[in-house]
Amino acid sequence: MKIKLVTVGKLKEKYLKDGISEYTKRLTRFGQIELKEVADEKTPDKASSIEKEQILDREANRILSHIQERDFVIVLAIEGEQFPSETFSRMLEDATIRGFSTLTFVIGGSLGLSNSVKKRANLLMSFGQLTLPHQLMRLVLVEQIYRAFMILQGSPYHK
Repeated sequence: MKIKLVTVGKLKEKYLKDGISEYTKRLTRFGQIELKEVADEKTPDKASSIEKEQILDREANRILSHIQERDFVIVLAIEGEQFPSETFSRMLEDATIRGFSTLTFVIGGSLGLSNSVKKRANLLMSFGQLTLPHQLMRLVLVEQIYRAFMILQGSPYHK
């Protein structure tokens, strides 16, 4: 099993790096973990909708270059589906049963994601309608992936 996170932008905050490091270390018992950061584009102040679309397209090309044809792709998007951790856990298990050996998660940058990335997704997932910094979402996501695997093992981690 391979778990891959493809994210836009470089993570700078030490406390977030430390948290992500802790959960990725814990996840290694379930498979290989791969973190891919792709460069974000600078967005000019008062960028037009066309400029924003061009930025999203450039970021999309970088994101899609890290996604293979046989990856099960879960894209975090505000319009995505919301579900409890137990359901998320079963969805990951189902993807592996269906023969997907790589679970790829995608988190966009401050402008979100291009439609081309969303179309590639096997699942659009949302953590709710709250707006959270995309850097913080990395930590939240790796914790939820860890929680999902612990649920599958019947661990008391998920209470």
